[in-house]
Order: sequence, then structure tokens, then C-alpha cells
Amino acid sequence: MSKQPLLLNKYRVGFVILLLAVAALGLIWRVIELKVVHHEFLQDQSNARVVRNLEIPAHRGMILDRNGEPLAISTPVVTIWANPQEVDLRQSDKISGLAKLLGTKEKLIREKIGRKKTKEFVYLKRRLKPETGEQIKQLDIQGIYLQKEYRRYYPSAEVFGHVLGFTNIDEKGIEGLELLYDEWLSGVPGKRRVLMDRLGQIIAIDENLTQPSPGKDLYLSMDRRIQYLAYYELKRAIKKHNASGGSAVVVDIKNGEILAMVNQPGFNPNRPGDRDPKRYKNRAVTDQFEPGSTVKPLTIMAALQSRRFSPGTKVETGTGWMMVGRKTIKDTHGYGTIDVSTVLQKSSNVGTSKIALQLPKELIWDTYESFGFGQDTGSTFPGEMFGRLVKPRRISKIAQATIAFGYGVTATTLQLAQVYSTIAREGKILPVSFVKQESVPEQLGEANIKPKYVKRVKKMMERVVETGGTAIQAAIPGYKVAGKTGTVKKVSKEGGYTEKNYLSVFAGIAPASEPRLAMAIMVDNPQQDVYYGGLVAGPVFSKVMSGALRLMNVSPDNIGQKTNQAAVNKQIQGIIEERDAARMEQAAL
Repeated sequence: MSKQPLLLNKYRVGFVILLLAVAALGLIWRVIELKVVHHEFLQDQSNARVVRNLEIPAHRGMILDRNGEPLAISTPVVTIWANPQEVDLRQSDKISGLAKLLGTKEKLIREKIGRKKTKEFVYLKRRLKPETGEQIKQLDIQGIYLQKEYRRYYPSAEVFGHVLGFTNIDEKGIEGLELLYDEWLSGVPGKRRVLMDRLGQIIAIDENLTQPSPGKDLYLSMDRRIQYLAYYELKRAIKKHNASGGSAVVVDIKNGEILAMVNQPGFNPNRPGDRDPKRYKNRAVTDQFEPGSTVKPLTIMAALQSRRFSPGTKVETGTGWMMVGRKTIKDTHGYGTIDVSTVLQKSSNVGTSKIALQLPKELIWDTYESFGFGQDTGSTFPGEMFGRLVKPRRISKIAQATIAFGYGVTATTLQLAQVYSTIAREGKILPVSFVKQESVPEQLGEANIKPKYVKRVKKMMERVVETGGTAIQAAIPGYKVAGKTGTVKKVSKEGGYTEKNYLSVFAGIAPASEPRLAMAIMVDNPQQDVYYGGLVAGPVFSKVMSGALRLMNVSPDNIGQKTNQAAVNKQIQGIIEERDAARMEQAAL
């Protein structure tokens, strides 16, 4: 046998062994590379596909009224999202079923996922009902996931809309009390790491969880029953008088709690389409207006404080007009010689101006400021305005006369309600609050008018709603009321005052003998030649305050009061006088 074939076979065997050795070394190196060199990178890549960091949503705290009635609650919903890298769009039947459950077109689903093919996350639909989520889960589509969330719901809808505001899609407060108390209401989301299979089902949960911490509940000072009553009566008045809008505020005199705050037109926070700034802003705290004759009680207080006047001091109003420089100030009638109390009851512009012009203008300004005009109410409501009060050095003689009946000073409805609650407390100023108070808060200060003079003017204000006054329709059977009407010409966009557009205002307190509640109402631009505060805003006060006093079990202080036809006839005459007075007030402006 030749030695050459044996040698060839030997080389062949050696070559095969060498190849096997090289292959073995290659495998060993690959193992080392995977296990040591690239271990961390590969582990991260693996985890990115099968391990997820999931956020556990926290339950947002409820908002409740003072009696525990829910006003804002978070209900569980489901959000559907997709990992475009995992979704197989060739599953036509399943994708079609998904689109149907999501309430959209199959084409749009394919486009949304297709555009994000290099991404690992895309929202398909948020805030679905849990039962819809279960139906989607049963479709068993790889790459389609469900996430539990919460959606804010407002049971009272537009009745509390302007006050509560709303949250965004992530349940963060962005308007109203939802914004103001967002930190209090918001919970802290939890986190967990989960292991998922290829279908996206959770097959294991890491035990080291961070549990979610729910938000805290918020108890408001507001009373749902009084709020509904105020909302209904204001809305009815707006409709009856074909007005542009309005607002009303009820304040508890004891501690400054806001019991009701309503606006028109309404705004429903449950409807995303209503979330237009023109609709959702809280006009009771943002819209400033000239309060008109509702400030006259403060002018009279300043007069008493000066000791130049008393309730019985005679004031000559003549035939119902007077000149201040080149301007004419008029009354509807020539009241002749009347006392200070009657000046307030009849709302005489001439009488009020004559009184004001005999006082130091600094005294008038100090009185207005000390009662809250131009000042912070303490509510801290987002976007609140504080009105405008002209400095004494800028007050001319005519301005001194007109500011005495409410022109040249601006306020919000909330400010006006706070001013009247300060009158009710005989000068003690408390901050207003949207949150239920466990005790009387610390005073913001005290008005610069002695309590005895405030008390005297408060007594005079009772005559405004009695026979012969301008606001009989603001009276409440069984209760004494102290209040004041205001009918104000609106400022035009071009400057100056309009000839046909008015604000109808009424502010008052009840029961007058032992005040418990204060209320201010403003109705914007009533039509049909009915625009005076006694007829437009007065009835709203009567109906809301009457119901509120009874709901709060406040004892009557005027049981012998009776309503008769003679009083109604007097009211008609008072209405005519007030309408004419509103027209005459503008002569000096």
C-alpha cells in the first residue's frame, strides 16, 4: 500500500480537527462576548422588550360641599395605547374590530400606528369606559395595551362650573378651585416593574412596588342647596329680562364663608366644548363694574363720622337738581328739604352729592377703602380682580360728588358682597373663603367708621325695602332686610357711558336685626326698558335669601310683617322713580 493516501488522510483529519477547534473557540468567545462584554447592553435590550415600568395612577381627591355632597369626583376609565413595533397590521378583522370599539375609522388607526413604526408608544384613545376596555382586551391584539386612569366628573354640571373649574386630560387642575387646590387634591402616582409576554399580558410583578398615594378630599364652604337656588333664580331673572348675563354671591356673615356663587351664562365642565375662556371665567370675581348707588350707605357713614350730619339732619334738595362746575346732577323729583335718612331711602343724588361735598375727600376715600373697595378679598381665587379706587389727590370736585353715588369706583360682585358683610359686622373685616371654616378666621382689619355709625346707617337701609323705598320686591316675609339698589349706566368701549345699556344691582343683609347672610346681585344689560335694580335684582335677593335663611334655620325677626296691595302700589311708584333716577344720574358724567 502506498504511504501517500495515508498521509493525505492524516492531513484531512488534522484539518477537520482544526476547524472544530476554531469553531469551538469561536463559540466560546461568543459566549464570553454575550455574557461578559455585552451583557449589560443585551440585558437592557431584553428588559426593554419584556419588562415595563408602569405608573399606577393615584385617585384625585373629591370636592364636596359643606354637607358632604360630592361636587367633583374621579371615576375609573381605561386608556388604550399601542407599541407600533409589535402591532401586526395585517390582522384586518382584529384591527377593524378595534376601530369600531374606539369609535373611529380603521384607516385612521392604521395611519396612526404606521407613522410611529419606529416608536414604542402611541395613544389610540383615552378615557374609555372600563367595559369597552374589556371588549378590546378580548380581541387579543399583540401590541395593544390597556392602562387604568381616572376621569373627573362634576355631578352638578353648570351649577358649580364657574367655581370648580376643571382639570385637563391628565387630571391636573387648570381652572377654578381645581387649580387653586391642585396640590391638595392631587395624589402621588405609584410605580411598578412588570414582566410581559409577547402578547402584552402581565405574567409577573416585581414585589418592590411604590404604592400610589391618593389625593385629599376638599370640603367647601358652599352649600349645594343654596347654590342651586341662587343659580335657578339668577338664570330665571336673566331670561325674564333678556339680559346678557349676571352674577350673585351669598356670604355667611359669621365667618366669611361663601355659601353660593353663581354666574350666567352657564358653563358645564363636563363638556369639553364649553371650555372657552368667555364661558368658563368666574365673572363674580373677574368682572369689575361701577356699583352705583349701592355705595351710598358708605357716603352716609362718612357723613355721620364727621359729626357734621346725623340721621335727622336736614338737606335741601330743592327742585331736584344742582350744578357742580359745568355739570348738572339731578333727581327724578324735587324732594325739597329732607333728612339724611330719606336721602338714602329715596336714593337722592342731589342730597348725597351735597353731603359728600361738605366732607373732606380723604374721608370718603378712606371709608371706601377701609370697607374693602380696591382691596383683596382674601379668597385667593385664580384671576380675581380687586376693583379700582381713585386716589384722593386725583378726585376733582365733580368726581367727589359722583363717587358718592357709585361712579368712579369699580368692584366685583364678590367684593360688593364682602363690603355688605362688613356693614353687617359693624366694620369688622373678615376674609372670604371657599373652604369650610372650623372657626372664625383672623380679621383682615376694621373699617375706619365707628361701629355706632355703621349700626345707624344699617338701620336706615331697612327703609329702602319698606313702603316708600325703592326695593320693596327685595323684602322677605318674616325677616327684616337692610339693603340698597343700584342702577348703573355701562361704560362704552369708545369711552363715556352708553345711553341704553345698564347694570342692575342690589346688595343687602338679613336678618337686619341680627345679620347672618349678605348677598350681592348684578344683572348685566337687562332689556325691554326694565333695568332698575329694585325690579331686576331685588326679587332675586328676596327669593334666594328667603330660601337660604330657612335652610339654615335662621329665626325670623319680623313675624308681624305683612305684604299688601298698597305696598305693591307703592313699589310701582318706586320703580318709576328709580328708572328715572338712573337716567338722571348720568347728567353729571
